Amino acid sequence: MSTITLAIVIVFVIGYLCIALETVTKVNKAAVALLMLVATWTLYMFDPGNFIGVEPGGVAAAAGSVIEGHLGSTATTLFFLMGAMTIVETVDQNGGFNFVRDLLKTKSKRALLWRITILTFFLSAILDNMTTAIVMVMILRKLIDDHKDRLIYASLIIIAANSGGAFSPIGDVTTIMLWNKGLITAAGVIKELFLPSVVSIVVPAYILSFSLKGNVGAGADLGAGTVDSGLTDGQRKAVFWLGVGGLIFVPIFKSITHVPPFVGILLVLGVLWLATELFYRNTPEQGGTQKRITSIISRIDMSTILFFLGILMAVGCLQQIGVLASVGRGLDTVFEGNHYLVTGIIGVLSSIIDNVPLVAGCMGMYPMAEVGDMAQDGIFWQLLAYCAGVGGSMLIIGSAAGVVVMGLEKITFGWYMKRITWIAFVGYLAGIVVYWLEKSVIGL
Repeated sequence: MSTITLAIVIVFVIGYLCIALETVTKVNKAAVALLMLVATWTLYMFDPGNFIGVEPGGVAAAAGSVIEGHLGSTATTLFFLMGAMTIVETVDQNGGFNFVRDLLKTKSKRALLWRITILTFFLSAILDNMTTAIVMVMILRKLIDDHKDRLIYASLIIIAANSGGAFSPIGDVTTIMLWNKGLITAAGVIKELFLPSVVSIVVPAYILSFSLKGNVGAGADLGAGTVDSGLTDGQRKAVFWLGVGGLIFVPIFKSITHVPPFVGILLVLGVLWLATELFYRNTPEQGGTQKRITSIISRIDMSTILFFLGILMAVGCLQQIGVLASVGRGLDTVFEGNHYLVTGIIGVLSSIIDNVPLVAGCMGMYPMAEVGDMAQDGIFWQLLAYCAGVGGSMLIIGSAAGVVVMGLEKITFGWYMKRITWIAFVGYLAGIVVYWLEKSVIGL
């Protein structure tokens, strides 16, 4: 290993630690990720070993071609995320999720627990786990006055959101990354990860149901959760079906046309944008401006987008210099090719540090094979999607959904670890066992 290669690895490890300790350092992980991007690729440029056989005058062009190649691959994921975030925010701002509030009307606390679990699970498969968690917690606040009970429901929302995102190609950033790279297919991941994902939330929900008794208090104000968008009921439903229905259509569009997923998401965004412009064309300027996509698109979380840009490009540099391939071979040697053990450990790690760089790293360590466990929809890639998604539920800081709920409901790290971590871990293991049964016994 050359000195510069070692320097690149050290920069990445330091940056990785800063990202993992974001809650301690109070420094936004996007800033760290961008510095990692610049530092790793700048060091790459100074290593003559990367340009053996290239004429001195062509080094800049060769380096530019390599960096642009990784940027192009990264950009497809970024455009998909930007489009999906804008679509979900548009549906939310225009009252498209009002129906969720109506579906949760019940007096029994245990019945409410199961309704919240089911809705969160399936919404997360269509939206992303962070947005689903926000929507469900905001509605939960209108339903439950008792803060102790609300903590249990909120914890279950975290687990259900992560489990729901794991079996869908568009439900979690990590599954989007794997799907975008062609490592998993929409049909394959849904067919083979649906049952393990269901088990991973049903087990925790059943255990937590014993903590809830009696009926919901009469003080809940369901009406307060309604979003008044200024649209008619029919228009709100149209926004919902164009947005959420469009997200469901994206995998179908890809299978028909074979275009990259971000093209489908941009199609849905364009159609939804056109529809909302028509709905608001006769609305007074001050009444509809904030609900239009021209305004909404300026409010999407760009720090998240820049974080993905930085971390994926930094991982791309490690892949380019061959470090990730070496690590992958080392892991195979240590664990003797046991994919269940490797991905299971990655899932546990994803509850401690961000699952995005973990999955990005694995994608660089293990190239897709033509056949076997590393082929498209192979055991390794499907287990990676499941473990990286569901594993984040074991600690409250292990997923975007957990961090968001932690802030909204003031759940402490210690309370969650004492009360919920072991429950989420049991569900996590149960899902892996179910997947093993599917492969070993049923033969899916």
